[in-house]
Amino acid sequence: MQHAHASSPVGRAYSWDALRRLGLVLVLAAIPVTLLAVDSVVPKNLVVNNSFEKGSEGAAKSWENNIWSGEPEFAISSDVGRTGKRSASISSTVGADGSWSYRLPVKRNTDYQVSAWVKTENVQGGGLGALINLHELQLEGKSEGLKGDNDWTEIRMEFNSGRHDSLLLNCLFGGWGQVTGTAWYDDIQVVEVKQERDVPEMSPEQAGEFFETKVLPVLKENCFNCHGSGDKIRADFVMTNREDLLAGGESGEAVDLQSPLDSMLLSAINYDAYEMPPSGKLPQEDIENITTWIELGAPWKGEQFKPEASSEGHSVPTVNEETKRWWSYQPVQRPTPPNVQSDWTTNEIDQFVYHQLAEKGLQPNGKASKKSLVRRAYYDLTGLPPSPDEVQAFVDSTSPNAWGELIDQLLDSPHYGEKWGRHWLDLVRYAESNSYERDGTKPFVWRYRDYVIKSFNADKPYDQFVREQLAGDEIPDRTPETLIATGFYRLGKWDDEPVDQKQAWYDDMDDVVATTGQAFLGMTVNCARCHDHKIDPIPQSDYYSMLAFFRNVQRYGVRGHDTVLRQSTRPIVPVAKQELYAAEVKQYEKDVRDNREYLKRVAELVKPDFIPVEHEEFKHEMNRVPLVKKRVGKKLGGSVFTEAKYEEYKTQFERMKFLRSNRPKQLEAALCVTEKGSQAEPTFVLIRGNANAEGDEVQPGFPSVLSPPDAVVETPADGKSTGRRTALANWIVAPQNPLASRVMVNRIWQHHFGRGLVRSANDFGFQGTLPTHPELLDWLAAEFVDGDWRMKTLHKKIMLSSTYQMSTTANEKSLAADPTNENLWRFEMRRLTAEELRDSILAVNQTLNREKMFGPSIFPKIEKEILQGQSRPGENWGNSSPEDVVRRSVYIHIKRSLPVPIMQSFDVADTDSSCPVRFNTVQPTQALGMLNSQFVNDEAERFAKQVVEEVPGDLAGQVALILSRVMQRQPTAVEVQQGVDFVRAVDPQEVKDPDLGPLKLFCVVALNLNEFIYLD
Repeated sequence: MQHAHASSPVGRAYSWDALRRLGLVLVLAAIPVTLLAVDSVVPKNLVVNNSFEKGSEGAAKSWENNIWSGEPEFAISSDVGRTGKRSASISSTVGADGSWSYRLPVKRNTDYQVSAWVKTENVQGGGLGALINLHELQLEGKSEGLKGDNDWTEIRMEFNSGRHDSLLLNCLFGGWGQVTGTAWYDDIQVVEVKQERDVPEMSPEQAGEFFETKVLPVLKENCFNCHGSGDKIRADFVMTNREDLLAGGESGEAVDLQSPLDSMLLSAINYDAYEMPPSGKLPQEDIENITTWIELGAPWKGEQFKPEASSEGHSVPTVNEETKRWWSYQPVQRPTPPNVQSDWTTNEIDQFVYHQLAEKGLQPNGKASKKSLVRRAYYDLTGLPPSPDEVQAFVDSTSPNAWGELIDQLLDSPHYGEKWGRHWLDLVRYAESNSYERDGTKPFVWRYRDYVIKSFNADKPYDQFVREQLAGDEIPDRTPETLIATGFYRLGKWDDEPVDQKQAWYDDMDDVVATTGQAFLGMTVNCARCHDHKIDPIPQSDYYSMLAFFRNVQRYGVRGHDTVLRQSTRPIVPVAKQELYAAEVKQYEKDVRDNREYLKRVAELVKPDFIPVEHEEFKHEMNRVPLVKKRVGKKLGGSVFTEAKYEEYKTQFERMKFLRSNRPKQLEAALCVTEKGSQAEPTFVLIRGNANAEGDEVQPGFPSVLSPPDAVVETPADGKSTGRRTALANWIVAPQNPLASRVMVNRIWQHHFGRGLVRSANDFGFQGTLPTHPELLDWLAAEFVDGDWRMKTLHKKIMLSSTYQMSTTANEKSLAADPTNENLWRFEMRRLTAEELRDSILAVNQTLNREKMFGPSIFPKIEKEILQGQSRPGENWGNSSPEDVVRRSVYIHIKRSLPVPIMQSFDVADTDSSCPVRFNTVQPTQALGMLNSQFVNDEAERFAKQVVEEVPGDLAGQVALILSRVMQRQPTAVEVQQGVDFVRAVDPQEVKDPDLGPLKLFCVVALNLNEFIYLD
């Protein structure tokens, strides 16, 4: 490869290693003197371990395997090397499309040359053969393929990286089809193709004059305002003097005197890695002048100055003794409850609350009515309404222990886990699809939902609950349950076609760091990804030390669904039981094989008719049926592709999905975390969060502001993971960690009272709200840990308090003194959540299926008009059976791009990130939906039919029954008469069904009553 040639002593700068190879010594002056370009300098190969010499027999360091289709076999051959002892091979006897793949960091809009040595043996089939390609570039970035028998042959190609920061380099076996045989790959090389530039010959004086006249005016006009003379210094980068210019800023070194064309400043003005100036790209002449100036060694002549340090503005908190004294970073101490004299108090909680009220000159409200309390308890603990008979039984009870017995009964209910598990699912951004345009379904994700519900029902200790989710696969006596728990890592969004796979991995892990920090610790650690935290004492290095615990976690998938199954699912049937299902598995595998062969034959039949883009589209399952349908009526393979053949293909395609969703027990799997092995790659601080701009290396560690111990990591014996996540989980629930217990008891309090003692439930840092009752919070935290982290014990203690049993009534004095109820002088009224509202509608008309719990999710009916809003209407939205469609709302399939309308209207959780609080909004669409939606009207009609059957011919009795179920009490005579008058006022000619229509309309009205939708 030819390099640029400079015609003067002021030419291109080279690295010290290159200079040493040439036997030259150079003294740099203020304006660096550089050497003539020399052709003998060897370009840098961007591929590490390019001849597969490092690694084990089945794996090569820095390389990974990808199966695009078929059944490839991967190996590292120790006796078939071209230059060394080893090479990488792919083979298949049944047909395969797979690759040895290498994540290649590249510069944007840069030309590269890639080459590889390939040996083949009997390679044949419908694919291109053995070749190399750049995955993201597809057909535009592939070499010629080798088929048949070939001794070591070099294949090469050139490509331009375009807008990519990294590309997946594939040593491909197959390619746009499958092949059989064997191929070996060795000595892979990727080098940058340097563009030749003529650097003008200049003396030092001429170079300085060039800068002053051609470059400095451009910098003054376009750069200095943000980088030296404005109110703020952007990115900590000063350009108004040569010293600071060479030093760079937050993004690292701006000018590379050894490799001038690699300078970040040039990348920015060319709109590659950055886009500077942001107001618009510089004229090409100015870009050429700045490039020449940097190649000359960035000489400076003329005005230069250093900006004065500003004392104004916000300073970033640092970790020191002062910031460590923040209330949430202090150890949890068990305070002594205040000694108060009041008949109102029943336990320690009341003592703390009453003491603060007395200090403020306030009095607590009296006890709520029994009717209000029983509804409050049912909804708080199960999310379901009590029946009128259950309300009346509690109201009529004279037992002094009736309240405690009711609490015990509800805590023992299987519906407790459905209600409180939903709170946890909000926190961990639970959803069942991947987001982005395709928004594909996550396999087996519902098992994680079931795990959460079962854990709450079993009153699993919270510390165990945390350990299982963060490191359930590393537990020595792990079970299917603990494996399912690690689905925690797979709940977030997934981009299946990222521009930069490396950056995408860091984006995925940022979601994990954010959720872990906020959900378990109440810390916004994720705010320190690109720079030191602007509010809390969390340096950027702490963020990457936290990320290092997850450094070995494999990405959810590479691209297609097959890669998700390979990297994020594991079998959950114990080995001892696998023999019981052998026959079933054998038949299942035959059915899958027959189905796959049929679909493959049709694919091979229609693909020759594809245009290039359709080959790419066909890789995604959702496109396959439409693409095949387009071939109906065409002559393919010597005969016409008929409508009947298309229908058979469609049937077999649906069978493929059925087989995938109904696997034999032995093949049952869980969505879970997987790691790359027992050794993790190093973790570096990333400059401004850029995956391709590595700074200092860091080790796994905990937030330094908490004065934590060093992380103790023990590698599991099975060698499948590092053990780092176990170390993190153990520290989170360790006694010396002041945050985990405080954060969790605050959440439990929040879901009983409508808000936490700390309102910012995910943020206990400097920007969060201070606790309204700090001593009570610490007492609850200490009580929680001393009670073996059991949540049901804490529920009962809270609900037995007079604080919980207060009425919601307002009194003028307290309202004037404390309008926001900071001091807890009354209980807060609340609206039903989205799930509670839907479940209650189904419950009062007695169609709710309470008995069927767990299993795959349900698909409520969604109007066609709403489905049309998707890029592919109705894609991945099923049709549930009548039995399933009336199950509880916690079992609804949560598709990120398609929320169920009634759930969305009533403020269901945002699944894009951790949702600590659902803010109740009041808006017209809620009332319109409750009056006009298909769901409410269908259920109202069922309600009316049911009531007519139970109370035939008695309108007053029908109205009374409707109101009693909706309000969970007996209606007054006035309320019944108002209902009767409403029904009689409806003109039968104005409704579809003159006999049932008026009563149905009354059911709609009843379901819109405040007494139904709000809890007093």
